Amino acid sequence: MTSIHPFILRKSNIIRENLMMADRRRLFLVFLFQIVLAIPAAAEFRPVGDFLLTAHFKITGDKITPIPMKPIAFHVTTDGVQIRVSSADDEESYTTFEIYRSDGIGRQRSDGALEVIPGVQAKSQTDGVLRHLRLCGESMTITTFPGVSDQTVVSYSVAAEAKPATTTESPAPSPEK
Repeated sequence: MTSIHPFILRKSNIIRENLMMADRRRLFLVFLFQIVLAIPAAAEFRPVGDFLLTAHFKITGDKITPIPMKPIAFHVTTDGVQIRVSSADDEESYTTFEIYRSDGIGRQRSDGALEVIPGVQAKSQTDGVLRHLRLCGESMTITTFPGVSDQTVVSYSVAAEAKPATTTESPAPSPEK
């Protein structure tokens, strides 16, 4: 029976320990990577509000053309990084906008002065179409810039009023005199 030289035995033990340590590191990195990937998925989209489309028009050069359409209700949600806009009838189908400014939006007061109000601006670019979203508590404006067109489409929506809660119970009878 041949014996293994102590030097070789020591080296093989060191190699085995290094491999085990590398496996532990690899497992730790895989675990850490899974946690990092799970964080965005864990961020839930919270409701911002519902908006009702009130104006929809097309701009070509210096000509503005109203686009007649029925009022559409939009449901808006956010996770703080992105904004999702969906039809209130089909919340599974939505357009995602990436927020790039959250320090307020400008608007013109009736006296002509400019003011900054709380709001966000976001963008979306899909299939050569750039969309810009301007959102505040009172309104939402989506401006669409088709890639190969000289037309710009503007959709303006106002915040929908909350419906009062309805009860199925009849009102309490008034006390008799």
